[in-house]
Amino acid sequence: MISFGSTHVGQKRSINQDYIYFSDEPVGNLPNLYIVADGMGGHKAGDKASSFAVEEFVKYVEESEDEHPLVLMKSAMDSVNEALFHLAVSKPEYEGMGTTFVAAVILDDSMYIMNIGDSRLYILEDNLIQISMDHSLVEELVRNGQLTKEEARNHPQKNVITRAVGVDTKVKADFFQVSMEEVRSVLLCSDGLTNMITEQTMKYVLENTKSIRKAAEALIGLANDNGGLDNISVVIIEKEER
Repeated sequence: MISFGSTHVGQKRSINQDYIYFSDEPVGNLPNLYIVADGMGGHKAGDKASSFAVEEFVKYVEESEDEHPLVLMKSAMDSVNEALFHLAVSKPEYEGMGTTFVAAVILDDSMYIMNIGDSRLYILEDNLIQISMDHSLVEELVRNGQLTKEEARNHPQKNVITRAVGVDTKVKADFFQVSMEEVRSVLLCSDGLTNMITEQTMKYVLENTKSIRKAAEALIGLANDNGGLDNISVVIIEKEER
């Protein structure tokens, strides 16, 4: 596997509350690890939430005896969520902080995915396919048939998430396993990307750039060109160098 990740504050925010991690080398018993987290909370709390969650997650993985990716990711997240919750209630300035979290591990011909919140994981085969499921108010309305996808994209409450790491004593993550046989690219990203550019544009960039570094730079550049209303983070993974 080869990967590249990049994060940008965007055009409107003064602090980058996103945090990314990508390693093609083993992390503890995992063969690789890729993460995007999008923090929330007042002033400095959001960036603290995302950085704390990712760093504690990686530390847990490095020290764990577990070997199966899904088992390890779940136990790591349970530990991280509890620690972040206790941190959030320990200081007034951290009150209400939390973070989204999407993580992936590729083992043999399978990819194992965990997500909480509205940061996403896509795979590019013939089409660009969203694997993760947004934990958001508008996504629930779409699933219930009360909104179309297009209406959801422009809904005033599109950023209201229904699950986040650290906001309660326990958190429920979704887990997925997908075959990597037909996958050409994997994209993890925060909503600062997906709220600013369409999936058609994302697909075009992934298919038509010379390298994953150039693809990451192009995606962030386009999101900024379209307004850059939020922090923007991407991690792109491919099986081999282009």
